[in-house]
Amino acid sequence: MKSVEIDVSKLAKQVADDLKEYSEETAKIVDGCIDEVADQCVEKLKTTSPRRTGKYAESWKAETVYAKSGNKRVIVRNKKYYYLTHLLEYGHAKKGGKGRVKAFVHIKPVEEYAQKALPELIETRLKK
Repeated sequence: MKSVEIDVSKLAKQVADDLKEYSEETAKIVDGCIDEVADQCVEKLKTTSPRRTGKYAESWKAETVYAKSGNKRVIVRNKKYYYLTHLLEYGHAKKGGKGRVKAFVHIKPVEEYAQKALPELIETRLKK
């Protein structure tokens, strides 16, 4: 933080300017952390997804759906094979109705990782 001598009559404006600058810097850091964790999630999903042909695993993408300073929303989704995600994650009934297909849990661990990693990353970056 910079050290500045100011007139008392200009104190309120200076404090407001400093707070605005701090909030803009914080928003940039948070936005960067969100992008970084989303990219990590995509990489984890690409490595942990079930593979037969590899097309499902390679189709994971991070997409920004809303972005304003300090308020960014990124979704990680399977862009091409979205209709397989719940079938693979939770399993499904077999053709003919006798029995179930084994579930390949691969999304939930990555979701839990993101929920833990994002606040930790933001905290460490803001402390710098």
